[in-house]
Amino acid sequence: MNTPPVKSGPRYNEFIQSEKVRVIDDEGENLGVMYTREAIAQAAEVGLDLVEVSPNADPPVCKFLDVGKFKYEAQKKANLARKSQRTQEIKEIKMRPNIDDHDYMTKMKKIIEFIGDGDKVKVTLRFRGRELAHQQLGMALLQRVAEDMAETAKVEAYPRMEGRQMLMVLSPK
Repeated sequence: MNTPPVKSGPRYNEFIQSEKVRVIDDEGENLGVMYTREAIAQAAEVGLDLVEVSPNADPPVCKFLDVGKFKYEAQKKANLARKSQRTQEIKEIKMRPNIDDHDYMTKMKKIIEFIGDGDKVKVTLRFRGRELAHQQLGMALLQRVAEDMAETAKVEAYPRMEGRQMLMVLSPK
């Protein structure tokens, strides 16, 4: 009951299951279609391995490469891709319906900064006590935020009430 270990990455040398393969040598020259055993022997003469680079082709495409180096390069490429990708976060800005102009401008600067960084912004408007009777003031304030941000952001979720707060979500264009 000796099963081969499950390995990740491309198949190479004796792990290639196809009988015939299209071969490309270490200089990138197409050597044509040949038997897998023959191709492995030719690769060994050059001191390299026969690596399957396109297993879904008919016949599969194999190349003369150093397997260790090939895996290392692939791993480096994957790490670089993972490092350069960025997740989009949701930042929250809290306001009150009777916010003053200067406070409003400060909040807007932060919204512009967050949108510039590529993050979504959730604008939360909190109502207290009797302010709840004047929801139109809150709606007008969120409309003003949407208009001020029209050039750099789009409204992803339009203003809606949730309990004692009104929410709106902006995302970068």
